[in-house]
Amino acid sequence: QVQLVESGGGLVQAGGSLRLSCAASGRTFSSYAMAWFRQAPGKGRDFVATISRNGDTYYADSVKGRFTISRDNAKNTVYLQMNSLKPEDTAVYYCRARTTIGTMSTDYWGQGTQVTVSS
Repeated sequence: QVQLVESGGGLVQAGGSLRLSCAASGRTFSSYAMAWFRQAPGKGRDFVATISRNGDTYYADSVKGRFTISRDNAKNTVYLQMNSLKPEDTAVYYCRARTTIGTMSTDYWGQGTQVTVSS
């Protein structure tokens, strides 16, 4: 079982920055594939960014060039640095850990952290 706790959300003006953190339990964090998703009011949960256990990253087109995902395996933490924020970035941001054993993968989710960008 993996437990995830997000933090760092808040209210920011358009053009501002925030850094989200997601602290994970477990002694094998370095083997997890980590990702950030977001869910705006009345919409589904959308992919934002992912980082593999090898450090490879991939971003949604809507955040490419503005957001950066990173991980610190010594601290069991993944980060999402968000710059040049826009009102359309307003959402609850969720952290996801994916563990893989053989061919079976299991996803774990955090409780989410609210990000609100004012215009």
